[in-house]
Amino acid sequence: MIDLLVAGSGPAGAATAIRAALAGLSVVVVEPRSAPIDKACGEGIAHSAVEYLGRLGVSLDGRPFYGIRYLDAGHQVDARFTTGPGLGVRRTTLHQALADRLTSLRVPIVESRVAAITQNTTSVTAAGITARYLAAADGLHSGIRRQLGLAGAPGATRRGLRRHFHVAPWTDLVEVYWSGLGEAYVTPVADDLVGVAILTSERGTFDSHLDAFPALKRRLRGACPANAVMGAGPLRQRVRARVAGRVLLVGDAAGYVDALTGEGIAVGLRTSAELVDCVLKDRPSDYEAAWRRVSWECRLLTGSLLWARNRSLLAPRIVPAATLLPGVYSHIVNRLS
Repeated sequence: MIDLLVAGSGPAGAATAIRAALAGLSVVVVEPRSAPIDKACGEGIAHSAVEYLGRLGVSLDGRPFYGIRYLDAGHQVDARFTTGPGLGVRRTTLHQALADRLTSLRVPIVESRVAAITQNTTSVTAAGITARYLAAADGLHSGIRRQLGLAGAPGATRRGLRRHFHVAPWTDLVEVYWSGLGEAYVTPVADDLVGVAILTSERGTFDSHLDAFPALKRRLRGACPANAVMGAGPLRQRVRARVAGRVLLVGDAAGYVDALTGEGIAVGLRTSAELVDCVLKDRPSDYEAAWRRVSWECRLLTGSLLWARNRSLLAPRIVPAATLLPGVYSHIVNRLS
């Protein structure tokens, strides 16, 4: 019997497996898709997450960015990082780097899907593999979460659409364009490529949504799309608990507020470390409190910003307020980075 079975090889699942292997645990990853796996996301990795991945031995190629810029029709405000740059990395590049590190550690990746889960007081079995613990890292719409009855009430209907464009980045910042429709995130991921992710609760195509951001549309004029549009959502995922017996939820499977602050990977990495520590100590009941402790600040800030975003009187004032209070805006950005 192995120590830990990890369902899902995305950033949270792979980081969990890598940390577990480095800690001397026997671990197997179950993933139905072949690497590299793409996903509709902003692709900006915070400085703290880049450092953590480096400590796990994961080498990344990408384009550094040095802060966050908010823009609306009449305002612009920059917040520069004080601790070091983040990294714009194609999701496929990130996933391949994680898969390569798993291979170097000789962690088996079984191409299979987790169906029925059975467990008792000493073990859990899924995909035909028995382990002391199961880490459920199977994503935003986690089937394991549903199977165990841990899903909360449905959340808001905000979704994300992402596409890349062949164009040289025009800034060394991640830009966030605000409009009545939602937000558009522009992340430089290579010297000749930017990713554009649009978050909105409105229905429509990527091109129709882009019309709501005329300044960004002008920037992209003449730039050739590099790939097809990918979508993800609904983003808000409420979860009643992160632990069910010997199954522990991590990453997006453990709950998700919104992509507004871009902290999904960083939070997933921090909580994956707590999960492995609880497995090492054989204390799964400690994980819920640990998950809440390391994720509360991001959940609070993202939830508060989303609450304001969804208020018709407050939403148009978010960027002007950041412009009037650049020190506060910069402090929040640096706390999240």
